[in-house]
Order: sequence, then C-alpha cells, then structure tokens
Amino acid sequence: MQTPKSGSDMKNIRELTGDSVKFLKNWTLPLAIVTGITAYLIYDSIPALASAGPFLHKFVGIAQPAMLFSMLFLSFCKIPPHDMRPRKWHAWLLLFQIISFSLLAVVLILLPDFHGSILIEGAMLCLICPTATAAAVITGKLGGNMSGLVTYTILINMAVSIAVPVVVPFIHPSAGITFLEAAGLIMAQVFPLLIAPCLLAFVVRYAMPKFHSWILKSGNLAFYIWGVSLAVAMAVTTRSIVHSTVPAIYEIGLGAVSLACCALQFWAGKKIGGKYGDAISAGQSLGQKNTVFAIWMGYTFMTPVTSVAGGFYCIWHNIFNSWQLYRKRKESEAGTMPGKSL
Repeated sequence: MQTPKSGSDMKNIRELTGDSVKFLKNWTLPLAIVTGITAYLIYDSIPALASAGPFLHKFVGIAQPAMLFSMLFLSFCKIPPHDMRPRKWHAWLLLFQIISFSLLAVVLILLPDFHGSILIEGAMLCLICPTATAAAVITGKLGGNMSGLVTYTILINMAVSIAVPVVVPFIHPSAGITFLEAAGLIMAQVFPLLIAPCLLAFVVRYAMPKFHSWILKSGNLAFYIWGVSLAVAMAVTTRSIVHSTVPAIYEIGLGAVSLACCALQFWAGKKIGGKYGDAISAGQSLGQKNTVFAIWMGYTFMTPVTSVAGGFYCIWHNIFNSWQLYRKRKESEAGTMPGKSL
C-alpha cells in the first residue's frame, strides 16, 4: 500500500514541474533546432527505418503547411484589420529586396560564363525570398509590431509573384515558363498559406466573436506550434543538406553566401525600421524568411542546387532568432529584479 505523499514532496514535484516547463518555454527554438537535426540523423543512420520514408514524406507534406496555416491564422486573429496598413518602411524594404535581386540578375546576364554563378543565384534566392509566415510569432515575442510585419508579408509575397517571373527568364531563358505561368505557380503557393488564413481570420472575427475571444486568450499557442514546425523544418533541411549532390566547395560557398545574406538583411531591416521607430518588425520582415518557399523557388525557377542556400538560411535565421529571444528574456529578467526600473 502506497503511503500518501507529504506536503513537502508535492511542493518539490510542483517546483520541478514548473522548472521543466519554464526551461522548455525559454529554450523552445534551440531545442526544436537540435531535435529536428538529431531526429533526422538518427533516422538516416538506421537502415530498418527506411521503409517509413514514404509515410514520413507524406506526413510532413500535410503537417507542415497545416502548422504554417494555423500560426498565420492565429496571428491574423490578433491583429485588427484597420492596423494592417502600409508603412513607410514597407516601401524601403520592398525596394531593397527587388533592387538587390535585380542587380545580381544583371551581373549574371553580363557574365553568363561566370564560374560562381550558382553562388550568385543562391544569394538572389535569399534576398528575394518572402517573409516567413511564422515571423509574426517571433516579432510578438520580441515586442515588435505584428500588424506591420503581417502587412509586409502580404506585400512582399505579391511583389515576388511579379518580380521572379519578370527577372528569372533573363537568367534561364530555356526554362520554358511564361510570365503568367510562373506568376500562377507562385500564387498557387501563396494563396493557401497567406491569403486564406487572412480571410478565415476576418470571418471568425466578425461572424464568431466568442470563438475569436477564445483565440485571443490562447497566449503562446502560435509560438509552440512554431516550435514543432521548426523541428520538422530542421529535419527537412538536414535531409536536403546531407543528401545534396552539390560538390562540397559549392555547398560551403552557398552556406557562406546564405549566412552573409541573413546578416545583411537583419542589419538592413533594423537600420531602416529604426528610422521609423519599428526596428524589430522591419528586421524580422527582411531577415526571417520563408525558407520552404525559397527551396521550392530554387528547384522551380533557378539552378536546382541553389535550393541548398534556402536550407542553410533556415539554420542561420533560427539561430539568430534564438539569440534574440534569449537576449530579450535576459533584459526582461533584469528589468523585474529588485532595484531595477520596469
């Protein structure tokens, strides 16, 4: 017969549970990164698990878009429609992405036999790639303006659907894809995961107020969905890098190029946004990318090996986001210590 637990035992259990939950909450993104990478490496090293490959591929193909849809839907629900208006920094960020993408295209047009063309294409992919659908979640955790970021996410996706079909045929004229076909392909990727969550959120806001009120009380639900989504994304990224047929020198080069593009865009976004009092939102808008979309664009419109740049970018921007969240948490803890001003 079990003896009842004493009050001190129950207190210790509650404290241990609370510490565990706090640890998981504070380190969600680093844990997700490590979990995704480790899970795929374990799977890849055990031949007996190979038969599960088709099922896992199908599962990821369904689960990942569903999680991205859910995160963006939750973000849209928390943003009043009248707050989703263009800001001045939106125009500067759009110009930065489109002009940098176009200038690199001009370099490839003028130097068609350049041996480093794959690296330039990788940079083009990183620079024109739209803002991640989950960027609003991180922006909210960092104390930024979610509405400004979500509005930019819509604007840059629309811009990409025009810029890519216009510019890419000059680099790959033999692709055989017309402007309308390319724009249609991009819109087919954009609509389900961007426009549809927005429309659904508006319907819920005005037609289902009680459900909308419940969503507003969901707290960090979108952040934890992002944690799971990130683990899946890191597993997919690890798979693409491990099984890449790109020569090692180009793989290293694409990794370095994507890192440089990541650092440049976070820096430029924060600089531009800082002039309008919105450094966090602008930094995330320009620096945090929809890397799944980038990988798809690489396979569809560029030299396929350039998709590796999108995989590396996924690692870099999530490491930086983890550091930003860590720094934000330390600042918050310092601000609540005795003798510190709030």
